[in-house]
Amino acid sequence: MKGEAGHMLHNEKSKQEGHIWGSMRRTAFILGSGLLSFVAFWNSVTWHLQRFWGASGYFWQTQWERLLTTFEGKEWILFFIGAIQVPCLFFWSFNGLLLVVDTTGKPNFISRYRIQIGKNEPVDPVKLRQSIRTVLFNQCMVSFPMVVFLYPFLKWWGDPCRHELPTFHWFLLELAIFTLIEEVLFYYSHRLLHHPTFYKKIHKKHHEWTAPIGVISLYAHPIEHVVSNMLPAIVGPLVMGSHLSSITVWFSLALIITTISHCGYHLPFLPSPEFHDYHHLKFNQCYGVLGVLDHLHGTDIMFKQTKAYERHVLLLGFTPLSESIPDSPKRME
Repeated sequence: MKGEAGHMLHNEKSKQEGHIWGSMRRTAFILGSGLLSFVAFWNSVTWHLQRFWGASGYFWQTQWERLLTTFEGKEWILFFIGAIQVPCLFFWSFNGLLLVVDTTGKPNFISRYRIQIGKNEPVDPVKLRQSIRTVLFNQCMVSFPMVVFLYPFLKWWGDPCRHELPTFHWFLLELAIFTLIEEVLFYYSHRLLHHPTFYKKIHKKHHEWTAPIGVISLYAHPIEHVVSNMLPAIVGPLVMGSHLSSITVWFSLALIITTISHCGYHLPFLPSPEFHDYHHLKFNQCYGVLGVLDHLHGTDIMFKQTKAYERHVLLLGFTPLSESIPDSPKRME
């Protein structure tokens, strides 16, 4: 009997091991196939973009050389235009369009994508004017001096107005490093500002908007604006000694992304703002930009149990996700 029992246990163990190895082989095959497909897709995309970049590279290099000739001896003015005026133009152009929707509720084909239904319909005009004044103060009295102060350091490190434009692949590398640095610095500075010592006196101002709108992405106490808005964006170009063209694109992109994160609308074909919108709603979840550090630190556990997490995807159709994935009905007490 003992021999039969031992034989059966051995067979069962062999089956389990076979099942485990089979699962591991299938997993390895799926992951390997997925990785190869991703690499092939990425190489194809970068090849086409590189062709476009290379074909237009001479054109842009020529335009850049003309700018250098025009601003010869006054490159600091060129830096000011590229690092401050151009990103601000993108910020206010985009937010100007969103403010029309925020204040009028029209056009309906945009307002129907509102995340927190029933909030800011329309936005409080007094509160909005106060917020815009704070944003303008932060830009004029904090952002502008910081970027101007950045120029001599970049000049010493690698001259942002040097003759040669960066290559396409170098720019992609820079963009990846900028994004990672911003994620780390923003996540930890943001969590620090939620500490009771700093929250009431500094960060609470930003959280006056539990249902955010685009323009309040820069509505913050000046200290927060320096520590949590400006430094995470500035450190990357400083570390890399970046060209002005990279800085202009990065600053413009950073302002557009933070506007989308705060806009309050989950619009088709744009990054999902559900993650940061949930942070404004609940305060103690979703501190980062990408969500990587939130996952590692477990600061997105509550978020992952909500319908908002299910909606946190790129919308590729025109049906609002608030309709296709509605919130669960509230329980009647």
